[in-house]
Amino acid sequence: MFLCELDTLEVDCLTLQNDRNAVRSKWPTVEIPYVISSDLGTNHITGPLYLASHRNLCACKHHILVMITLNRSATRSRLLDALTWCRSLSDKDLIIVHQPFCCSCASYVGFISGEQSLFVGPLCIVGNIVHEILHALGFHHEHTRKDRTQHIKILSHNIMKGNEKNFAMQDGETFGLSYDTKSIMHYGSGYFSVNGLPTIVPLVEVDNMGQRVKMTEADIQRVRRLYNCGMSTVYFTGIYWP
Repeated sequence: MFLCELDTLEVDCLTLQNDRNAVRSKWPTVEIPYVISSDLGTNHITGPLYLASHRNLCACKHHILVMITLNRSATRSRLLDALTWCRSLSDKDLIIVHQPFCCSCASYVGFISGEQSLFVGPLCIVGNIVHEILHALGFHHEHTRKDRTQHIKILSHNIMKGNEKNFAMQDGETFGLSYDTKSIMHYGSGYFSVNGLPTIVPLVEVDNMGQRVKMTEADIQRVRRLYNCGMSTVYFTGIYWP
């Protein structure tokens, strides 16, 4: 299991000794405790000041819309509607949102038990944070799927030394969903390039590969299928934020 990533803003996967796929590393419940570390100050970050739960859209039995507040303003942005996020000071298993040692953001992939760090750097935008939250929920990068060779080509000689792990194939579950080059979990063409040349080339021309603007419909369905959320009602085809 590893801690992941924005080009180099998303560092992006933190590594434990043994990696696990999405199915085995899902959180044991749909209620995920978290705390915001005191090292995440309010004067310099563009990341979250707090996460809040708001019961609204249909998803899992808790009907939760996860929201995020940016820059000490009242602006809130929709992230996930499938899980309950609750502040916690007493839970043994929880996510702790930290300020990292650099500008990047990073997360472990999936549930690891105990206090689990998720790092939000000062340059991370909402899309980067959503990307890391999905890692924490158990999702690998889309471009590491076993069927990627039908959709993209990895140019290993252009990848920065030491970042090859972020492009390695993983055994994660696909949930029967098609490969999604527009997934918020997919890298862009120049991510971690050592020479300014592409590290990923789509086999069919596609717009917005590596976008951090919204979760796609496939991203949403992956969360719902991994956590056995209701599938009968979907009120949106994507989640946008300012």
